[in-house]
Amino acid sequence: MNDFASAARHATDALRTLFEPTPLQRNDHLSQRYGAEIWLKREDLTPVRSYKLRGAYTAMRKVLAARPAQRIFVCASAGNHAQGVAYACRHFGVHGVIFMPVTTPQQKILKTRTFGGDAVEIRLTGDYFDRALAAAQDYCAETGGHFLSPFDDADVIEGQASVGVEILEQLGRMPDMVVLPVGGGGLASGVRRFLRTQPDPAALRYVEPAGGASLAAALAAGAPVTLPAVDSFVDGAAVARIGTQTFAHLADIDPGELIGAPEDRICVTMLEMLNVEGIVLEPAGALAVDALPDLAEVIRGRCVVCVTSGGNFDFERLPEVKERAMRYSGMKKYFILRLPQRPGALRDFLEILGPDDDIARFEYLKKSARNFGTVLIGIETSEAANFARLFARMDASGFTYRDITLDETLAGFLV
Repeated sequence: MNDFASAARHATDALRTLFEPTPLQRNDHLSQRYGAEIWLKREDLTPVRSYKLRGAYTAMRKVLAARPAQRIFVCASAGNHAQGVAYACRHFGVHGVIFMPVTTPQQKILKTRTFGGDAVEIRLTGDYFDRALAAAQDYCAETGGHFLSPFDDADVIEGQASVGVEILEQLGRMPDMVVLPVGGGGLASGVRRFLRTQPDPAALRYVEPAGGASLAAALAAGAPVTLPAVDSFVDGAAVARIGTQTFAHLADIDPGELIGAPEDRICVTMLEMLNVEGIVLEPAGALAVDALPDLAEVIRGRCVVCVTSGGNFDFERLPEVKERAMRYSGMKKYFILRLPQRPGALRDFLEILGPDDDIARFEYLKKSARNFGTVLIGIETSEAANFARLFARMDASGFTYRDITLDETLAGFLV
């Protein structure tokens, strides 16, 4: 047997001391929509609600096997990796020091403390992840602690490969395709490396957030590069630079196999999975499912496994997710209206609204002239086509307006 395949299977067996295999569930809703056999590998149902526990536990187990005296483990993370490390530290009875930015939401800090208990110490350092990372690495140099990378580590990659092992064992056959989310690349490289050791391996598709396309940038450059800016909405996968070790296992993929998922479309997918299926996914956890519309013609009649990689979603973000989803679907728009300053002008505008058009925001910005005022209006409706009819009525009535829904700069100041 291939050495990596053997190591991945051993890592999978070792994980059974922590939790049973996460479910592999056939999803009827998605299967009917795409005319395919769609299965979800529910990594959002591990004890820490993400696959990150696999890599953290495997790396820690192997370090302790080689160096039993190692008692301090260190990481920098504001999310799922921190929770996985905390859980593993408590399991092994070692001391974990977890560096997080000061700006980390209290919910994530609380969950990390809950999983780690007395075994972990949380240090809040800096406003951004880079400062927390530097502090963690400095601490390791001072104390001899072992730094646990969230993805760029051979043992972490081996642990994440256990997802692929379980898929084959649970399905009982090789699927036609596996869809994998990509952030730093640990999960994608591990599963890909394992599946390629098997006869007639599945086709693979990789999905990363459009605002954090570090794998696409690395493929274009032939080596990992640092993105100048990253949209942090998909916080579990918004990585500015893919790992060096992970990219070594992904460097030869066909760029056509890589999909960039728009952040606002991911919001639509999250809401659909919540409302239709009752499945809570964080933005990164929804990436694989979100790619299905792009794959619709390719997957028809085939067996496809989507890895739902995490479910650590803070419901305080739900209004933002709904807002972005409605805008992406064309069911909510913001525009600036030039409203005459005369009696009845507002009534005239209200009378041209359709029966399904609802004012979600109305705010006077200023009087731009003696006889006109500028108004910010947000409208929600039941279907995108209603806006074409509304704007036609506004044009016919002589209203002057500007649609700012997709104007990121202006909407960022006003909405």
